[in-house]
Amino acid sequence: MVPEFWLKMKIKEKSFNEKCYTLLREVPRGKITTYKSIAEALGTKAYRAVGNAMKKNPYAPAVPCHRVVNSNGFIGGFAHGTLKKIRLLRSGGVDVKNKKINLDKHFYGFKR
Repeated sequence: MVPEFWLKMKIKEKSFNEKCYTLLREVPRGKITTYKSIAEALGTKAYRAVGNAMKKNPYAPAVPCHRVVNSNGFIGGFAHGTLKKIRLLRSGGVDVKNKKINLDKHFYGFKR
């Protein structure tokens, strides 16, 4: 469960990781985003830093880090293993074939 005070903080007052988590909460069930898309929405090219933030996510599953994939559609890493990530994505309505997702169908882009 995400603490109430955390949800009320202004995005500019948050750490990089918390900014990533705030954006990720926007991604609806059945959609995915990319490490690159989150970084760009934050005005940076720190794609790996986004990946590290996802790996350290203390708010899962309220902040669904399993919905973040590589920009080529491949699943990428997951703290609990690739198979668990695939199961979570599929249970959320995302089609996964050969560890890849159809970005045309499932991609969620941030409007900033």
